[in-house]
Order: sequence, then structure tokens, then C-alpha cells
Amino acid sequence: MNNEPPPKSTKSLKRKRKSIKKKKKKAEAAKENDSLNSNIVCESENSITDRSKALPVPSIGKSVGCLKKKLLILDINGILVDVVSHPFPKKIKRDAMIAKKALFKRPFCSEFLNFCFEKFDVAVWSSRMEKNVNSIINHLLGNMSQRLIFCWNISQCTKTNIKALGNNHKLVVFKDLRRIWDKYYPDLPWEKGYYNESNTLLLDDSPYKGLLNPPHNSIYPPTFSCRQLNDSSLGVGGLIRNYLERLANAENVSKFVEQNPFGQKRISETSESWSFYCNILHRLRPKN
Repeated sequence: MNNEPPPKSTKSLKRKRKSIKKKKKKAEAAKENDSLNSNIVCESENSITDRSKALPVPSIGKSVGCLKKKLLILDINGILVDVVSHPFPKKIKRDAMIAKKALFKRPFCSEFLNFCFEKFDVAVWSSRMEKNVNSIINHLLGNMSQRLIFCWNISQCTKTNIKALGNNHKLVVFKDLRRIWDKYYPDLPWEKGYYNESNTLLLDDSPYKGLLNPPHNSIYPPTFSCRQLNDSSLGVGGLIRNYLERLANAENVSKFVEQNPFGQKRISETSESWSFYCNILHRLRPKN
């Protein structure tokens, strides 16, 4: 007796073959989609890598890598603190003693510095001696000082031997932004032109210190005194902080400053002290 199963019909075999073909097509399509997705991810990763390699990003501070941030250069005395020689003000608690002088932090100074680091590439440029600048910055920032783009002192200023108006204990010095823009010092960790007129602001309480620069790359708030116990310029809603919040979102620093004047007027031909400073500038010009 024959126990073999009866042969399947031709129609049944055709249906089975069609089913197998459909399964193969689905598997191939899924494989192709996986491959396509993989290529998209790789392409995205490569494009980000290529872009980062193409950008002239300095190897300093986390904030420098962000091209959207502008460079904010802060003076110390008169902006962030008040450094007072003896005799010290009575009934006002000092925050520190540095080089036999009393240091008074401006109200909201710490919160303001946190805000600056969030919104800007932050640098410090003081006309004081290096050791005193470092002591003040260590007191104000501690480990956060490592986030500064640079910390400059009197050594990086353009110096003269002429006494400042109204202060025989100080000499006239200038803060020339071209030293930053043109990479005056070869070891500066950014490319020439990385910072420029469109993205740099100097914040100083002495208008004459910006005389070597274009007219709209500095603002000069009134000088802070430790006796201004209720000063709120650096706090939320304060005049300086509000101005910088708007500046951070502006497209061009110099255009914004030109259209939105702030603080003390810059020194120009119409200033009473112009002849004094014009004479100094004339002396600084290279002789042919």
C-alpha cells in the first residue's frame, strides 16, 4: 500500500511561491531602510565634525566655541568693586583687604558675573598691576576665573608718562582693542579677526581709556562707590544688566552701541578735555 501524500495542486504551489517572494521583498525593504537610516546618522555626524573643524575655534574656555557669543571685556575697579585706600569708610563692611587697600564688592556682583558667563565670552582688563588684579579676581571668581577668555592688567595697556586729569597718582593709559582683534601677542589662543568690531564690547568707567578704539565698542557707566549701598545696576532689572541683555541679542555690537548710547559720554572733539587727550594721542602716533 502506498503511504506517500498526494501531490499538491499547481495552484497551491503558486500561492506558496508568491508568499515566499512577498516575505523576501519585505525583508529586503527593511534592510534597505536600516541602511538608509544608518547613512543619514553618519552623514549628520560627519557634517557636524566637518563644520567644527572648519571653524576657527580657540582652545580656551567652553564659551569660546560658541560663535553666537560676543566678547565682553570687564574693567574691575569702578565696575565690579570699589578699591579704597586708607582712611577707609566707616560703618561700611569691607569684603577683603588686598595690597593694604579695602575691597568692597558691588551689590549683585556675583549674580552679575554668572549672567555674563552665560551670555558672553567674558574677559577682564584692568589697568592695575598683575598681582593685584589676580588677587581681586581670585576673590571675586575663585575657580570660575578659569572660564575667563583672558585676564589682562597694566602690562597689556598702552602706557604714557602723563598724569591723569584730576588724579596725580595715576598715569594715562589706554586699552587698545586692536591687541585682541589683530592678535597682538602670538600666543593668544584665537585666530586674528576671530574677535572684531562687530562682536566686542569694553565696559569701563574711564572714557579716556577707550580713545584708541572705534567710537562704539565701549560703554562707560558711572563709577561705582562703596557708599552707594542701594546700587542695583548689576542686578536683575538693573541698568547695566538690562543693557547687556539687549546687547547679547543684537546682531552687531558697534551698531547697537551707536543706536543706544549708555552712561558717560565718550571723549570726542566736543569734549572739554579734548585738547589734553588729543595732545597725548598725537605723541603716540608713529613718527615717519
